Amino acid sequence: MKIVSPGFEVLDDYFRQGRVLEQIERCGRVCYKSEDRISPASAVPFIRGIIQRGHESVLEMAQLVLEVEVDGESTVQKFFERIPRFFQADRLGKGRFLLSGNPRAFRDAAREHKDLKIVKAVLRHLVEVHPALFEDLAPRHGWVPQDGVRVRSLAAPEVDALPVELLVRHRTLLVHLVVNRAVTHELVRHRVASYLQESQRYCRYGEDRFGGEVAFIRPCFFEEGTAGFELWAEAMETTERIYLELLKRHSPQAARTVLPNSCKTEIMVHATLAEWFHIVRLRASKAADPSMREIMRLLFPELARRFPAVFEPLADALRDA
Repeated sequence: MKIVSPGFEVLDDYFRQGRVLEQIERCGRVCYKSEDRISPASAVPFIRGIIQRGHESVLEMAQLVLEVEVDGESTVQKFFERIPRFFQADRLGKGRFLLSGNPRAFRDAAREHKDLKIVKAVLRHLVEVHPALFEDLAPRHGWVPQDGVRVRSLAAPEVDALPVELLVRHRTLLVHLVVNRAVTHELVRHRVASYLQESQRYCRYGEDRFGGEVAFIRPCFFEEGTAGFELWAEAMETTERIYLELLKRHSPQAARTVLPNSCKTEIMVHATLAEWFHIVRLRASKAADPSMREIMRLLFPELARRFPAVFEPLADALRDA
């Protein structure tokens, strides 16, 4: 049995370097703990396989930020009348607006709103920039040019230079959390975000790559050496023994039914800065679950360091909490 502390890693270099495909692959592989299969050439076949199997939730783990210019106001109005779901859109001026969303949202737009001129222009641009993500959606004759509509991708420095009221809506942050499963049960209730989590259905913890043991998160409720901690550790050891016995006869998805909330899990969380502000404000307060509060208070200083204009207003409230 292994006991580990909760922790996090902010994975922002992918965004800053424009490595959209690699970011998606890194997130997807946490589900199966197959990060060792990542190579310089593995992202494209991984993503194509995900698309072929219809597992498009994996494609939510990146953000595409576009500037759209349109000559005709009626074209813009038609788009905003039927603005596809899961997008952020803000007008920048007459005939200009900022549009952002994850690749899955743009794929949904291509399927559900392909009659809109702006959607056609956006998809024509995206299939040129990220063919692996959108090439399968092209009509028979491809995405033809749309007169009067111009689309370009914003580079990371341009996004980071946006005014704070736009930054919080269009800038996302990817965080890799190592926590117990009770925390993730609460975290995924924040619906305006995307998640990929280590799968107990597929991970066989009796294998050598897991050290032949189950990992548990050190509980914040009991100090080591106390009777409470010893009782907790005894329960985890018993659970691990039963789980490993079940694995000898049954599948991981059957054996996992005995695993407790204390199990270590890894989860990728991808959300806008506005949503991260909301999550931390709620989950780092005194009213939050202690395990959730523990990880959010570990994470908050790093968020404030990276985006002080967004998160520093929370500092006083959390200091008093």
